[in-house]
Amino acid sequence: MPMTRTVGQLTVTALQDAEGPFPSPRQECFPDATEAQWSAADAHDPAARGAGGEWWLRYRSYAIRVGDSGPVTLVDAGIGPAGSLAADWAPVPGHLPDELAAAGIQAADVSAIVLTHLHNDHMGWAVPGDSPFTRARVIVQQADVDVYRGNRDFTGQYDRLIEPLMAQGRLQVLDGDAPLGPGVRLVATPGHTPGHQTVLVEDAGESLLVAGDLLVHAIQLLHPELAYVSEADPEQARASRAKALAQAAARGTVLAVSHLGTAFHDPT
Repeated sequence: MPMTRTVGQLTVTALQDAEGPFPSPRQECFPDATEAQWSAADAHDPAARGAGGEWWLRYRSYAIRVGDSGPVTLVDAGIGPAGSLAADWAPVPGHLPDELAAAGIQAADVSAIVLTHLHNDHMGWAVPGDSPFTRARVIVQQADVDVYRGNRDFTGQYDRLIEPLMAQGRLQVLDGDAPLGPGVRLVATPGHTPGHQTVLVEDAGESLLVAGDLLVHAIQLLHPELAYVSEADPEQARASRAKALAQAAARGTVLAVSHLGTAFHDPT
């Protein structure tokens, strides 16, 4: 059964599209990490380490709903079906539609999809050719659109996601922070990609941050200075991560993460 957290009148539900081993050894992904740091990370989040020591990822989306029957904002859209852009490396097919149904959410309830960034393991079920969310607007940052427009000959994000959404009038492109609805705000956190964004949920003195790939392993939760090799701008990513984690600690903000073994991490 999907896990949920309440933030005042809002409910945030963790939805796992899939799980599986990352194709590269984790030590190569975080080359500056020490054995002591790996030991601490494994103790903090043991489910992210496979039986053979491999990096074991979850691929999560989060549904944000106001009240019991209000419209749903979906944050990220998983790896998608068997033919998705992530199929050459991620454990497709994903099961996000089934996860939503188990949480009592119908596809028609989803009025907006926020893509924290345009990596292919976060956008699978938002691609119009595969998506059950046929009426939802899809919200992205201009900086990521620019990247994939420039790389359209080498990646499929622009041709399969951006252009079809534009043609359908369902693409909303932002540039920086923006309110999304009551208690929900988009916060630009660039670095992992130029247009990476997170989603801050606040109500009744409580808060939760849907973090996307602001951090991808517990080793970055414990040691925000550690870079991940797939960050587009490691220095910018480090600054965004440090700022967000410091603000979360000061506010007592719960973190909702994409890839760690545990979906929700309470402030410490």
